[in-house]
Amino acid sequence: MNTENRTFPTIEHDVDLCVVGGGMAGLCAAVSAARHGASVALVHDRPVLGGNASSECRVHICGADRHNALPNLRETGILEEIRLENLRRNPTRSWGVWDTVLHETLLAEPNLKPLLNCSVMDAEVAGRRIESVIGYQSTTETFYRVRARLFADCSGDGVLAPLSGAGFRIGREGRDEYGESLAPPQPDDKTMGMSLLFQTRKCDGPVPCIPPAWAYRFEDCDELPSGRKAHGFWQMGYWWVELGGEHDSIRDTEELRDELLKIAWGVWDHIKNRCPNRDAAADWALEWMQFLPAKRESRRYLGAHVLSQKDLEEGGRFDDTVSYGGWTMDDHDPAGFRAVRSSRPPTTHHKTPSPYGIPLRSLYSRDIENLMFAGRCHSATHMAMSSTRVMGTGCSMGQAVGSAAAMACRRGLTPAELLDDVGELQQLLLRDDCYLPGVAQRFSALTVDAELTAGTGDPSPLRDGLSRPVGEDTHAWTASPGDWAAYTFDSPRRVNTATLILDSALDEDIQMSHHRPVDQHRMTLPEQLPESFRIEGLIDGEWSRLAEVGDNCRRMVRVSIEREVGGVRFVLGATRGAESSRIYAFYLD
Repeated sequence: MNTENRTFPTIEHDVDLCVVGGGMAGLCAAVSAARHGASVALVHDRPVLGGNASSECRVHICGADRHNALPNLRETGILEEIRLENLRRNPTRSWGVWDTVLHETLLAEPNLKPLLNCSVMDAEVAGRRIESVIGYQSTTETFYRVRARLFADCSGDGVLAPLSGAGFRIGREGRDEYGESLAPPQPDDKTMGMSLLFQTRKCDGPVPCIPPAWAYRFEDCDELPSGRKAHGFWQMGYWWVELGGEHDSIRDTEELRDELLKIAWGVWDHIKNRCPNRDAAADWALEWMQFLPAKRESRRYLGAHVLSQKDLEEGGRFDDTVSYGGWTMDDHDPAGFRAVRSSRPPTTHHKTPSPYGIPLRSLYSRDIENLMFAGRCHSATHMAMSSTRVMGTGCSMGQAVGSAAAMACRRGLTPAELLDDVGELQQLLLRDDCYLPGVAQRFSALTVDAELTAGTGDPSPLRDGLSRPVGEDTHAWTASPGDWAAYTFDSPRRVNTATLILDSALDEDIQMSHHRPVDQHRMTLPEQLPESFRIEGLIDGEWSRLAEVGDNCRRMVRVSIEREVGGVRFVLGATRGAESSRIYAFYLD
């Protein structure tokens, strides 16, 4: 695309990493890379961040901690940081506040340049490398050319695939291609569809529903995928208002949106005016109708490894694991809403081990040597992607891609060349409070060689390398206000930082959602989360205060020390209401 002779100006940026797509995966990728020293441009075609999780779509973030019996598998790292800040700021679950929290997360990084309302329209490619991408920002009538050493496609639709020539796949693989028992006998171009939700609110008295003339009219509950029963939960609409799997999930989006609007309005009209349970809905009013459908599936890149059903079922045991998932293989019928007319369920869940690993090789292109990706367009079969597509898993992938990109730029490597250093990348992710199943964090000699003591209990789990409960083992030291744990050295040592991994109730549901009743998920910060603590240094034989942390809302807290001391001590001040708290890690660098 030639932008040189156009009326609208072209602004150019040169960065280390260009992230395309500001959904949850892209946001985590961009922030992670920027925090590790890379210059980053984030090109996003919407005014708000979060993609399907934004106020425009309002889909709750799911991951490995749902649909499985094992607790404590919630994704940590950047996603946990964002969620806890949202709990602190947003107890009423305002979508406007949530959008703001995501926006502030982006703006807090000085190395990160956001280009919002900017759609990527072309890419300049030389050989097996992308040289630049060109985007158009409609709000300013401005073209942007972003040159970068590496590119990360987190757009969901995999927009850089056709623009760069990178290999991709649309549709379902045949059963024999990857030995997948759940795949159809023959390959096809069918996908999972896109959904359109609505949101309602309780009023002081009856509120009528007058649907638009073009809305579909449903007479009986039997016509709807919720089954042969009256509706009783309508606060956030229904995921099964879904279409697109039998269409082109990119080219047909606008037509599908209009069809989904007819269905969604028809469902609400049925609930209010003809459902056997309509009296219970009398005082409820429609507050919001979604106009940007939430997509599940379109293009999937072909990476150095294509994640498959068998990989998931075998637990994803990879030497280059840099991310993880655990949602079921949640395979939606391509017919979506219309599947009910064929007496088929709109979705089928096939359980997977939780957690399972996702390899670095599934996050970079096999064709374009400087192209990475995260989110639902990563390298996976249709069946595997039916599990990995959820946004919690996308955030885990996104942070891995951002950290890998920063490391690759720093060392002048391609993503594929990072395989030789994947152990170092894994440790970098663990240090940033990510979780990698089967990989323990390794600590510095400063931590390992010091004497570790506590005023009460056994503090040894603080440096066992596993910063969350795994199975029956909590991997934590339990402390009450006033309790302490300390590292002491045989002689004074230089300590730069002290890091704490704290108790943020990984066994609880803290998602931003109106799908579920208020009493089923947390709306405020966990009572067991430490609200205040102090870090002390052993100086001339006496413990002296080095830092005081108050009003804490984070699971991972890193405190700067930057001095020579004979030891470092953590002292718990107060929790947010609980009698005690678990401390999962305390280490020094």
